[in-house]
Amino acid sequence: MAQPALAQSTRKQLKTANKYFGQENYRASLPFYEQVLAKEPNNAQALFRAGIAYMSFDKEKASDYIYKAQRLKKNVSKDVEYWLGRVDHLNYNFDEAISHFQAYNATLKSKDTRKKELAQLIQHSKNAKVQFNSPKDIFVKNLGPTINTQWSEHSPVISADDKVLLFTSRSDDMSNAPAVDPDGKVKDKNKIAADGQYYENIYEAKRIDDENWEKPRSLSGVLNGKGHDASIQVFDNDTKLLMYRNDENGDILYSEKSGADWTEPKKLNKNINTAAFESDAFITPDGLTIYFSTSKYSEDNTLDIYYSTRQPGGDWGPAKTIGSAINTPYDDDSPYLSRDGKTLYFSSRGHNTMGGYDIFKSDWDSVGRKWSRAENMGYPINTPDDDTYYRLSPDGSYAYLSSYRIGGYGEKDIYTINYIKNAIIRGRVLSERDSTVIPGAELVFSGTQADKTALSYRDITKPVTGDYQVSVLSGRTYQVAVSKDGKNIETEEFAVPISTNDSTTITKDFYVPYIDTLSGRYATLKPIYFDTDKYKLRPESITELNKISEILKANPGINISIEGNCDSRNTDEYNMVLGQNRADVAYNYLKKSGVAETRMVTVSYGERRPAAPNDSPENMQLNRRTDFRVITKEGEAAPTLTPPAPTSGANSTGSSSSTSTPTTTPLQPGKSKAKLPDGTKVKTKVDEDSDKVKVKTKGANDEKSKTVTKDGTIDSKAKDANGEKTKVKTDND
Repeated sequence: MAQPALAQSTRKQLKTANKYFGQENYRASLPFYEQVLAKEPNNAQALFRAGIAYMSFDKEKASDYIYKAQRLKKNVSKDVEYWLGRVDHLNYNFDEAISHFQAYNATLKSKDTRKKELAQLIQHSKNAKVQFNSPKDIFVKNLGPTINTQWSEHSPVISADDKVLLFTSRSDDMSNAPAVDPDGKVKDKNKIAADGQYYENIYEAKRIDDENWEKPRSLSGVLNGKGHDASIQVFDNDTKLLMYRNDENGDILYSEKSGADWTEPKKLNKNINTAAFESDAFITPDGLTIYFSTSKYSEDNTLDIYYSTRQPGGDWGPAKTIGSAINTPYDDDSPYLSRDGKTLYFSSRGHNTMGGYDIFKSDWDSVGRKWSRAENMGYPINTPDDDTYYRLSPDGSYAYLSSYRIGGYGEKDIYTINYIKNAIIRGRVLSERDSTVIPGAELVFSGTQADKTALSYRDITKPVTGDYQVSVLSGRTYQVAVSKDGKNIETEEFAVPISTNDSTTITKDFYVPYIDTLSGRYATLKPIYFDTDKYKLRPESITELNKISEILKANPGINISIEGNCDSRNTDEYNMVLGQNRADVAYNYLKKSGVAETRMVTVSYGERRPAAPNDSPENMQLNRRTDFRVITKEGEAAPTLTPPAPTSGANSTGSSSSTSTPTTTPLQPGKSKAKLPDGTKVKTKVDEDSDKVKVKTKGANDEKSKTVTKDGTIDSKAKDANGEKTKVKTDND
């Protein structure tokens, strides 16, 4: 007796499911189809219809069900090829979708009106394939379960301070409770629309931080009527609200702020609202023009975008079409203008949509006084399903939109759209054996844009510190190749997270298997360091200056720039003098050790060339220094310095030994140009007698200096990037 009872129960459940399905109340039909499938998992009809019902809630499950139904029963429906095409399109299987649509088209008679729809659907799949294969570098983020539910959320409206979000939801007070109980009975008929879902209502949520929102509250009963109500726009400093209500097929209303609530909404005049369907609108910031969507003027009740301007009396004038560059034979809806009024964003089922509504934009041609041809905003802003209600944030840095897309909470959800920005990656290259820095190492970051276009970023680690810094497009994994002297040392992957602003900085040190086998074979001019506010030579500085003296004597064709630097503790003027003193003390020591003065020039950079940020005692010590740079002619590479020959029994405690002969090779008379590693340009002029040297420098930020050395006297002038001038005149004897 149990078997007939079970069969009777299944038939009853299937009958109830089919009843809701026939009413297009797909959500209500699903629990009953699932009850049938729990008992009869191979019921082809239940699978097929459940698959169609799932298309708005779970596209992947919809595909599984319809395909399984066809495998079980090839002709489960005469329209099965049509629905396979639809579900493949929604799941990004565009070639398969086209094949199914073509197969279905072949079954129709030549005059069948459905052929026109199929031609459009095939074109949608072709459009979608193009857009999907050339994606934009855009970050799409769901607003999360506090805002989005299993029901439809759409029409985001953001306050001028970006702290309050108004939106529309078909939930029951933001709950996930079903509208129909397990027995098929409607719970609260006053809240339920003809499709079995709750009516649309307007909600308000306050921002907690960049990622989170407070629990939304339903706005007053005055604002939300008995049927559908939807948010459209806040304007006049957020004191007025434009909204939709489904009176007379759908009208546009406005309400005014009253304390924490809103007044009874009033309809816009008859130039805007008609007996036809008006769905959405936008009032320009000056309050003089309204753009709105209406079906009044189309032959087949599709939506078009019109506009109206305020008359001298203050009300809206006659409606005018926005033009054929925007409006199509299909639905064109949801107009929105950028703050400057130069770009129109709207949703359309026409143009080259990927399927359903897509977001398009058009630019205003101020010369031709018309809107430009509509441009599809591309994937992933647009998807194969409906994408609508594109609204910019107050500062224009990102946007909100409503969309049916895979991975959401159910039906339409509200998302944010951010363009992916650059991130700064900085750090050092170090030896994995002993953690010593490796100057002169080349790093190449190789990646791709969303459309597979190659990206490549390069830097070389700095002398002494081994630092590098690159600005890369965020939100992807890079192959980082580290090389030295043209030979690859190591390649590794480095994932850079998504950045939606231009201030993200990431520190990444690379430890590589490199041993400096050339260390010690060539001589280097290392900086010397000073105590705070001092220019007295330290014992270790004297040792280093002795080495520099010997190197210069071993390389008589080399001339150097002696450059004084400071930390940022004092004023710029003070630091320019202190930096010059630090350069001069090194100059004087080298001169007394036997280096010809004509081979040396001095310059002060004050605090303008830090080797490290002035944010710690250790970093400030790196900035209290004198650098020694070889002067090269423009276009020439820096020469390799030969180390001095070792002298037996000699020590380096001060000046050169009595057996050495001072090198006095003078600078050659004439002019020369040099470009330092940081981009600073240096011009040198030596007079005919080689007793006067003039050096001019120009930095990347238009900093300038002029130093004249003659008979031991230095006359220096400098101007920083802000135009402030400093003069220094000293006697080096």
